[in-house]
Amino acid sequence: MQKIIKDLVQKNNSKILMIVLDGVGGLPVNEKTELEAANKPNLDNLAAASACGLHMPVGYGVTPGSGPGHLGLFGYDPLEWQIGRGVLEALGLGVELRKTDIAIRVNYATIENGIIKDRRAGRPATEESRKITRRLQEKIRKIDNVEIIFEPGMEHRFAVVLRFPEPLPKGADSIKDTDPQKEGKAPIEVIPGTSQAEIVAEITKKLINEILNVIKNEPKANYVLFRGFSQVPDIPAFADVYGLNPLCIAVYPMYRGLARLIGMEAPSLSGDIKEEIEFLEDNYNNHDFFFMHIKKVDSYGEDGNFKAKADKISEFDTFMPRIFELNPDVLIITGDHSTPALMKSHSWHPVPVILNSPYVLGQTCKAFTERECLKGELGIFPTMNLMPLALANAGRLKKFGA
Repeated sequence: MQKIIKDLVQKNNSKILMIVLDGVGGLPVNEKTELEAANKPNLDNLAAASACGLHMPVGYGVTPGSGPGHLGLFGYDPLEWQIGRGVLEALGLGVELRKTDIAIRVNYATIENGIIKDRRAGRPATEESRKITRRLQEKIRKIDNVEIIFEPGMEHRFAVVLRFPEPLPKGADSIKDTDPQKEGKAPIEVIPGTSQAEIVAEITKKLINEILNVIKNEPKANYVLFRGFSQVPDIPAFADVYGLNPLCIAVYPMYRGLARLIGMEAPSLSGDIKEEIEFLEDNYNNHDFFFMHIKKVDSYGEDGNFKAKADKISEFDTFMPRIFELNPDVLIITGDHSTPALMKSHSWHPVPVILNSPYVLGQTCKAFTERECLKGELGIFPTMNLMPLALANAGRLKKFGA
């Protein structure tokens, strides 16, 4: 689809704003989903006047990670472009990656008697975890002939980059996560999935042992879980494909990393919804495509906190008047995947979406909920078709064929 779209693109002065409420889709608890339980009059009124539907990030029954979910939103086929979370995390934290690098996303965790007690080490304060990560960088700089780069992240997260002296063959990042995904289990061993990954696995084993020697006396962050081993892909730039000048507005590093991977401007930013909207307002005249990411909706879903997730959606709704004041030509509000509090995890369920422009039918649904969006004019469609719809509604696509 991108190859066709690239030839149809025409530039104009329109502005497209895509707001991603991470993990917004849910499932009923006491007969209501989080969206149905939230108090969101602005979003509901917008949905009634917009094209609505449900999008499918990867395919029926396939639960997407955040990387594939966002790539689909940006119009990239997630089956073609499979990007590891390690690369996204490192890029988002500002690490300039090379072709010789393996990037890894790491969680601090709590281990007791060989069993993971808390996969996120109690979600430590960011400054607290950064102190530990800085100590690791002071103590560990090389394993054999491989440079080790530690980059502090948010809360329990940080990134590790293994910088080898020479480029690695394809498949060198084929190593399973050591995170068992559930508390009460032992961490997974570092096992190479290909012969090309054997050297990376050996360095990783040595690195984990050295890390544990440094943090073994920490009260909570006394273990590490390695996730998303990945190499840097060669992916088309967003601006080249769509003729847009994009800006990413995201607090969490991984999402800035994904944006940078496809060439978006993605400055570091702290705060929450208020600070993100202020940044949007301050930079609105300098770009024509805006990706704004709201993380905590997903975090509360993964914690199984139904009320907090619904309340975060309600909080976002109170900022909608400021979004309306900007009057973007195309306004999209959706998620990258569903994260039902009922499941405490990402899920395969299609994701509700609002697309507002002067060129939609509207009046096909009454609220921004999963059930109402199912009645919308967009139906259920592949996520990667959302960008062509946005461009068409912005008047940025020429006719195809004679």
